[in-house]
Amino acid sequence: MVDTTIRNIKDHVGDEVRLKGWLANKRSSGKILFLQIRDGSGFIQGVVVKQEVSEDTFDSCKSLTQESSIIVTGVVRADKRSHSGYELSVTGIKVVSIAQEYPITKKDHGTDFLMDYRHLWLRSRKQFAILSIRAEITKACRDFLDGRGFTLIESPIITPSTCEGTSDLFEIDYFGRKAYLSQTGQLYAEAAAMAFGKVYTFGPTFRAEKSKTRRHLNEFWMLEPEVAFYNQDDNMKLQEDMIEFAVQKVLENRKYELKLLERDVTGLEKIKAPFPRITYTKAIQMLQEHGDDIKWGDDFGAPHEIYLSEQFEGKPVFVTNYPKKCKAFYMEPDADEPDTVKCDDLLYPGFGEIIGGSERIHDLDLLLSRIKEEKLPQEIYEWYIDLRRYGSVPHSGFGLGIERLVTCVCGIDHLREAIPFARTLNRVTP
Repeated sequence: MVDTTIRNIKDHVGDEVRLKGWLANKRSSGKILFLQIRDGSGFIQGVVVKQEVSEDTFDSCKSLTQESSIIVTGVVRADKRSHSGYELSVTGIKVVSIAQEYPITKKDHGTDFLMDYRHLWLRSRKQFAILSIRAEITKACRDFLDGRGFTLIESPIITPSTCEGTSDLFEIDYFGRKAYLSQTGQLYAEAAAMAFGKVYTFGPTFRAEKSKTRRHLNEFWMLEPEVAFYNQDDNMKLQEDMIEFAVQKVLENRKYELKLLERDVTGLEKIKAPFPRITYTKAIQMLQEHGDDIKWGDDFGAPHEIYLSEQFEGKPVFVTNYPKKCKAFYMEPDADEPDTVKCDDLLYPGFGEIIGGSERIHDLDLLLSRIKEEKLPQEIYEWYIDLRRYGSVPHSGFGLGIERLVTCVCGIDHLREAIPFARTLNRVTP
């Protein structure tokens, strides 16, 4: 008898094993019971043949309710029809706990209902697959950066100011003073890059946007590398290499989860560097030729980004050099095009922006003038301005929205399924 997990069941074909888990579902054909068993590492079908087990074992299996917790013993058999490639011929069972009537059934449920029961919905095959892939993407991105000599720096969640100069902030009372939930770790990453050279922050970020689109959450996770002595081209090379690495790791390590999602991996196989690059000006021209009435200087909406993202044979595309007025105060102007800045958005096919990055202003006087232009309170940014007073260097960085990349890789419709417990305009529970 071997204790194992469903993920490792392939190593025990022909062996009798013991699994500890839950009953995801059950069906019967009279003298044969089919148990869908999950254990947190995967799903497998257990077959209970009445003539091959004791009467007590068969009766115990027959009495199981959905999500009852169980310890099952059985012999592992290869089965090409299953997602896992294996099946369990059940020889015995121990019932740990009989579950009450489970609220999530096989019938179709509305999204609001499922989000109300998110704490239980996580147990489903689809959600298991999505969040397992999320874990793989997060690990891959961190492994990629760690392997290139980056240092993880934890940035604060409570901050005195905004990075982008926007009003989409969650304000909190910090012992009688105004403070805000962080929109980004970028400014702190810039400070750390001047100490460590190559750094990244990773953590939750908050935007008080009253948005109900499929691409927005009010709390989401950002991975934000920052590198001293990197220019815009260096920055984009880092982005495309990291995205390729992460997607290919999912293809390599999460075949089972992709099968559970019935994901066509053809598109994922195309996510290989280098990615095409176009300027904002070229993007405007493409949109106008497509019949859009957008004008130079307008920011892109979701339909614009999606259209542009689908024009490059399934590869993500960089859109560079946006107008200065569309972007944040800290972005370096392009000397050849003074009305634009050295920035990029990476658009994923069929979705749109998953990364925003830029070369940062490193000149003290230029940064001071941009803060003044944007009417930002200089006193709040004095610590940030200090970075230009004491050994300033050209530097660049970007922010990857983890949920956006997960959504794209999994081929799902909405970011709310790409995070364990979503926070949206109308949802703060469970």
